[in-house]
Amino acid sequence: MRFNFITLFPNKILSYFKEGLQEKALSKGILDLHVINLRDFANNKHGKVDDTVYGGGAGMLLKVEPFHLALNSLGDKKGFVILTSPSGYPFSQTIGKALAKKEVITFLSGYYEGVDHRVSEFLVDVELSLGNYVLSSGDLASLCISDAVLRLVPGFLGDYQNSLEEESHNEEGVLEYPQYTKPAEYNGWKVPEVLLGGHHGEIQKWRETNRKKPVLKGIEI
Repeated sequence: MRFNFITLFPNKILSYFKEGLQEKALSKGILDLHVINLRDFANNKHGKVDDTVYGGGAGMLLKVEPFHLALNSLGDKKGFVILTSPSGYPFSQTIGKALAKKEVITFLSGYYEGVDHRVSEFLVDVELSLGNYVLSSGDLASLCISDAVLRLVPGFLGDYQNSLEEESHNEEGVLEYPQYTKPAEYNGWKVPEVLLGGHHGEIQKWRETNRKKPVLKGIEI
């Protein structure tokens, strides 16, 4: 799989892929990574890629032209184009599975007040959001989505690839069962007895009927 990132801050992207499973994916050829600096496609000597909003309003918008030129520079390696945006469709495991079947994905990151609407209207295939909140950088959303997609690509998780079938959200809305490791008791907190007995049928039955419940303390939702 090939990932293209069009960003104002290439080092943010590159540093993420220098360690862990991401670095291994690069070294094994599972991932082909290309990071493009949006400022390289500014049409001015100062590398300015944003401007004020028509009609007035706070903040600055990223211009459509640099994105268009950056995408054109990729030629037939543009692939499926994603713009990360607070107003995008909520990203999900189902969307991640569909994206994992793509050969090439290009991520466009927004900043500041956002991007000229013509970027989403004419240049991208989908706008995706991580949730109902706003980040200061689209790079973080792009990296999160890329991670969720890449781990679904065969070979990325190595010997643990089969564990995907039992993860949370593998089925829409279904959470993984609770898991424990040694010691069996710590600080008075005990592992459920059924998991200690070695009876695989009973363990499987317990896992099917006991799913994680998200922890919520100290705030109201």
